[in-house]
Amino acid sequence: MARSKSATLSQAVFHEPVFGEPSKTVDPGGFLTPHASDTELYKTLGDMLKKNVVSFDKSRVADGDLVQLADIYGVHGPELLKQLKSSKKIIFHALGDTGASNAGKYKNEIRVADQLSEDCHNADMANHPAFLFHLGDVVYDFGESQYYYDQFYDPFRDYPLPIFAIPGNHDSFITPGTDPDAEPLKIFARNFCASSLGITPEARSLHRTAMTQPGVYFSLDAPYVRIIGLFSNSLEDPGVISSDSGKWPNVPDHQLTYLEAQLKRIKDEKYQGAVLLAMHHPPFSYSPPPKSGTGKGGNHSSSSDMLRQIDAICKKQGVYPHAFLSGHAHNYQRYTRTVKFGAKQYDVPFIVCGDGGHNVNRVVRGSKGHPGVEPYNGVKVDYLENKPAVTVGGLLLEKYDDTNYGYLRITVDSQQLRIGFHQAGNSTLAQSRYDMVTVDLKTHTMVSN
Repeated sequence: MARSKSATLSQAVFHEPVFGEPSKTVDPGGFLTPHASDTELYKTLGDMLKKNVVSFDKSRVADGDLVQLADIYGVHGPELLKQLKSSKKIIFHALGDTGASNAGKYKNEIRVADQLSEDCHNADMANHPAFLFHLGDVVYDFGESQYYYDQFYDPFRDYPLPIFAIPGNHDSFITPGTDPDAEPLKIFARNFCASSLGITPEARSLHRTAMTQPGVYFSLDAPYVRIIGLFSNSLEDPGVISSDSGKWPNVPDHQLTYLEAQLKRIKDEKYQGAVLLAMHHPPFSYSPPPKSGTGKGGNHSSSSDMLRQIDAICKKQGVYPHAFLSGHAHNYQRYTRTVKFGAKQYDVPFIVCGDGGHNVNRVVRGSKGHPGVEPYNGVKVDYLENKPAVTVGGLLLEKYDDTNYGYLRITVDSQQLRIGFHQAGNSTLAQSRYDMVTVDLKTHTMVSN
């Protein structure tokens, strides 16, 4: 396992996990495998993208079990824990929608991946990231084996840390005529949910070993933070995490009992760290007020039914996450949702970071002769709420960026959760940070930065 020169751990042997190449390499010059036109593919698929959901396997572990970050590091796990204890915090990256589906987009994915890698190589020991959590859509168009090298392994060849992932719709939608052995979730599972360490055919000559997540949904436990990752299925919109009482009969209800078990464990343990909930489809994605004449929403909408199911389970267990992370919409959006939970009032960030390399889309598009009028930062968007299962006191679109690619750099200590959005292309870490939100873990309230 290679890390930066300033934070080097001893070299792993072959049977241990490997994260990235042993030394820095030259950026790839282009695709090794020519990519078919995604525009033509979309025309062919048509309405199937709006109604074809997929089934998936139950996790290999019990609903209440956790993936321990230290275990993922293998023999280096104790060194990692010692380092994090010394620094009294954990730092990690998150982003979604990295896969470049054509050669014209490739430079943007490389730019983001390079900046993430440079953050690892330049950081001192006390401020070194520990992993990347991918929010889905790793490979377009849709998750074919032959594109994993170009769109995942090669761009991230110099990223020296574990990369966890939940599948996006492009990692799971099954195009007509696909051989059962080549279905996207099976390819995703081979690379991220392997039962044992190994280098997959998709990695070709590179050395990153497959991740050993127990399934397409899982919970990552690390010092100071627990991330519950859900699979929001294969539709363009909306996100789907269950059969929704028979509306989506092909979708199993595994994740409902799983989420309940995970939240119950947090309650029973009186867990004091940050609790994050991650899924590909965003619970909230901006669209203008109805009949406002200011255009229509961006390429992807909110997933209200999915959020209602999540909220109902949170309410039942008496546990609410400190923040929600998602991708799918190809931009950055940060919301504050005020949740009245029991006798308390929480400020909950809902963050969309789907501009990891595939594309950047405006949050508003023109409609019926009306130009798209973009919102101002801090605008009230209560109308995006749709029959919520918890009591809410307001929803604000605090800040957004729909012109730049970027990623999240998240820091958690015993007191606070800090989520920063960094734009790709700026020369230093400080210059690249566009936005930051800080949450007090004990009170679930925001702190001024």
